[in-house]
Amino acid sequence: MTTLSDVRALLGESRFDWSDPAPWNELEREFGVAFPADFREIVDAYGSISINGQLYLKHPAVHLLHDLGSFVRQEIEFWREEDMAEFLPSRAGAGAGELLPVATATTGEAVFLAVPEAPSSSWRVLVQEMDSPSWTLYEMTFGAWLLAYLKGRDVTLCSRDRAPDGPFHAPLP
Repeated sequence: MTTLSDVRALLGESRFDWSDPAPWNELEREFGVAFPADFREIVDAYGSISINGQLYLKHPAVHLLHDLGSFVRQEIEFWREEDMAEFLPSRAGAGAGELLPVATATTGEAVFLAVPEAPSSSWRVLVQEMDSPSWTLYEMTFGAWLLAYLKGRDVTLCSRDRAPDGPFHAPLP
């Protein structure tokens, strides 16, 4: 899999380079699901970052101000509220067939990983647009979706207007 090297080629070198699996292990035990390898690899390389001043990714290390575990817990609670649940095609959560929230955008989109219903099924990406009741399911891994985003392809988020000189990232404060 060349996803991380492809991401680095477009986004620039990462400086976080986390190698301790403990935060992932704790988070996966709590939610009862193993995050996809490509998602983990990218987040471990870059940490909690803003991409193109639009897309926010968070790392599970709890010492960070913006950690993935806190984000996932809050987002699951938010998307399970009666008036928000109707905007998703299935329940927010970490169980088989549920939608696991993993990222947000300043432009109002929420990014989910669709948890496979069977061990032989693939992870997919779902993007929900907060300014409308619509969502789009992408039959691709997170890494492939992120690469498409970085290349300016239409994956619900559009980066061309936010990164006219090319993709960039910055650590979250």
